[in-house]
Amino acid sequence: MQTFPFRQLDPAGPAYRRGWVDEAVAAIAADQCRTADTHLIRLIVPALSGIDIYLKDESTHPTGSLKHRLARSLFLYALCNGHIREGTPVVEASSGSTAVSEAYFAQMIGVPFYAVMPRTTSAEKIAAIEHYGGNCHLIDDGRALYAEAAALATRLNGHYMDQFTFAERATDWRGNNNIAESIFTQLAGEPRPIPDWIVMGAGTGGTSATIGRYLRYRQYPTRLCVADVEHSAFFDCFSTQDRSHVCERPSLIEGVGRPRCEPSFVPGVVDRMMKIPDAATIAAMNVLSRRLRRPVGGSTGTNFLALCRLASEMRQANVSGSLVTLICDSGERYRQTYYEPEWLKGRGLDPAPIEAALSSFLTTGEPLTLDVDDVANPQIVPSPEAS
Repeated sequence: MQTFPFRQLDPAGPAYRRGWVDEAVAAIAADQCRTADTHLIRLIVPALSGIDIYLKDESTHPTGSLKHRLARSLFLYALCNGHIREGTPVVEASSGSTAVSEAYFAQMIGVPFYAVMPRTTSAEKIAAIEHYGGNCHLIDDGRALYAEAAALATRLNGHYMDQFTFAERATDWRGNNNIAESIFTQLAGEPRPIPDWIVMGAGTGGTSATIGRYLRYRQYPTRLCVADVEHSAFFDCFSTQDRSHVCERPSLIEGVGRPRCEPSFVPGVVDRMMKIPDAATIAAMNVLSRRLRRPVGGSTGTNFLALCRLASEMRQANVSGSLVTLICDSGERYRQTYYEPEWLKGRGLDPAPIEAALSSFLTTGEPLTLDVDDVANPQIVPSPEAS
């Protein structure tokens, strides 16, 4: 009988043992079964009667952020494609949260983990990665993140996870309890179960791709707004339809904003983008934290500011409906940065005026006047009823 042997492996490298892969996949699946779905919180804003605001609280994952979902999907994708074997070192390029979650899963299945991150990453995130047994490889130039991660994986004879390339393909966008399906399932009993907009920040681009694809797959009229930040290439790539745009200066808002248009970003499923100034992000973070009576992270502020602009438009047009965005992670990770006045002062950020305007909007319902870059997808032709 003819046999077809496996490809030749480096004798010094990790061995392929199918039983180990099965055990690793089962361990990750069991973790998902133990973890209840994240809450969908309705934010009560009496001044915006007729406009329902919902916050999908991803901070309640075991590793404290939206990236827990991504890390789980990336590990399953790598295991099932034969990239991670018993003993394979795993390397990731990250601004922090993805690395925390990947360190958790690497520890779960017993493989070494190395995070290549900017030296400016918050101390709280570094401590969390090390708590889960991960190794932090800090670099000064964020633009070298990808190359250094790939080089480190080569030196270790390991696997470069590369979230920025594989995020959009590792997640099953048709369903399987992805974040989009979860949102619509949880909205089913609400007064307005089909939201007008879902707002999502751009980090890898994977979550916005999942949501946008799911909306089209299920034929929902809901539109997707992606909120970008200062010092990020996504908005310019989207508005010009040119993926070659780059940004030399790194984003101050961890978890969102990238120096290039990442491979996982799928502009064709995005209806609209806004570019939120950093001071506005911090202002919205503070306002939402007070309303929730607990701190949220910076990227959540980016999301919430974009959502409030959409709510203001709906209010002015006398339109009822619902809006959904995410609480990406807890503000506890940023006590020494976004919540530290001296840190903000040193970077020339004064959120106070925008904070006052946003608080006034949520209290009175009066129009929110905040000038931000805002563009609809130039490739999407409006439907007749929208004109």
